Amino acid sequence: MMPLYGIFDPTFILVIIGLVISMAASAYVNSTFKKYDKVQSKNGVTGTKAAQYILQEEHINNVGVQQISGNLTDNYNSGNKILSLSEATAQSTSVAAIGVAAHECGHAVQDHTGYSPLKIRAAIVPVANFGSALSFPIILVGVLFSWNQTLINIGIFAFSLALLFQLVTLPVEFNASRRALKILSDGNILTAEEVPMARKVLFAAALTYVAAALATFLQLLRLIILFGGNNRRN
Repeated sequence: MMPLYGIFDPTFILVIIGLVISMAASAYVNSTFKKYDKVQSKNGVTGTKAAQYILQEEHINNVGVQQISGNLTDNYNSGNKILSLSEATAQSTSVAAIGVAAHECGHAVQDHTGYSPLKIRAAIVPVANFGSALSFPIILVGVLFSWNQTLINIGIFAFSLALLFQLVTLPVEFNASRRALKILSDGNILTAEEVPMARKVLFAAALTYVAAALATFLQLLRLIILFGGNNRRN
């Protein structure tokens, strides 16, 4: 039986690289949001009012807007048609808050128009969560049972579903931002000078999804290096 790799295995550097990338992206989005959260929109519209206006303009009448606790916990749930805005977004009139609210509205527009990648992502969520939760236990069982390569490969495949989810998420998030910026460009919420600021906030937020995909890929690569193929060690 192969001894289990410890924390000092050389391939652990891949995990560290992924962690650093994710931390850097998170720090960048937080600093960018804080910078433009200090810039109050000239029209004085709150994130909530901006979201309600956008939904009305897009003729979306079946989506509710609510405030939730937390910071940058904004999200749109296509299942119950609820657009949730965090405390830092809902009542703020900053350019950053309006940009984030518009981005979530972008998801509502995607749902309303039947945007295919959004549907695919929603369908993948339970499978990806299931695969992520069971991948490492399956691999461990495979190793303990005399290096059962079939079980190990099943575990690696299960983990790859998490990467698939991350990859499908990328076009969904970038498309939502494009929709948001297009809506904001009409001048009724943000001025022409403020739209580029919102674009920087949304670009920074999008980088967190890119970082998450890279980190997941690096973890998958490590699993393949350690356990893939016929990498049995005595």
